[in-house]
Amino acid sequence: MDNLCCFNSLSQVVGGRSSFNSGKGKSHQSPAKYGFTLVKGKASHPMEDYHVAKFVQSKGHELGLFAIYDGHLGDNVPAYLQKHLFSNILNEVDFWDDPFLSIYKAYESTDQAILSHSPDLGRGGSTAVTAILINNQKLWVANVGDSRAVLSRGGVAVPMTTDHEPNTERDSIENRGGFVSNMPGDVARVNGQLAVSRAFGDKNLKIHLRSDPDIQFENITPDIELLIIASDGLWKVMANQEAVDIAIRTKDPQKAAKQLAVEALNRESKDDISCIVVRFKV
Repeated sequence: MDNLCCFNSLSQVVGGRSSFNSGKGKSHQSPAKYGFTLVKGKASHPMEDYHVAKFVQSKGHELGLFAIYDGHLGDNVPAYLQKHLFSNILNEVDFWDDPFLSIYKAYESTDQAILSHSPDLGRGGSTAVTAILINNQKLWVANVGDSRAVLSRGGVAVPMTTDHEPNTERDSIENRGGFVSNMPGDVARVNGQLAVSRAFGDKNLKIHLRSDPDIQFENITPDIELLIIASDGLWKVMANQEAVDIAIRTKDPQKAAKQLAVEALNRESKDDISCIVVRFKV
């Protein structure tokens, strides 16, 4: 087990400047390595992004486990996901035979567990993007909400997730008795409250929301250089290809993750920014 960088540390703003929480790790069985950077946004509430970045051994295989959990209305739900979601996926009895079904079922059962613990976890919720890298050869990515994963193949951005936004899933929301409104402000929100159409938690809105993930699979071929996973604090101000163009300039994934966060700040992102870069080869 290498550099179990799975515990959230709060970034702080010191002297008007953002301070970064960064880390890195590497595989013991392949050239794969990762780096991450988290920086608190300008909101008055505490940091609500949590992450997982680590390599572990399981049943004779090496797994790279990477995730960003972007909370809202508090950090209880992303903290719960950080502790439980990957273990729930890997504990599914069919994980090695059917990763797709196991990921899907674990997302749903984890959301049910969160809702059943709502008196303790509160009324907040969280988006999620998770990536499981098996032996640096097979990649499974899943997401709910607007945290995003993007591959670089030959320097070209390849999206691995779908942003779940109220306008694009309006029919589902309305079929569940909810509505989409741009009031207050100019961002589409479920019942005028939540700017994503799928999330963990959010008990008060759950009847109108979904928690089932979109899931993508990719074989890691020689032309795939890296994976970027980040919260919407990055993607609100940066297109997929722009992020790949920045990350691919350096072979050091920790430096790449920090450069992405710095660029997001330079573009005046006000949200929490969390970013993981995984390099599959030297």
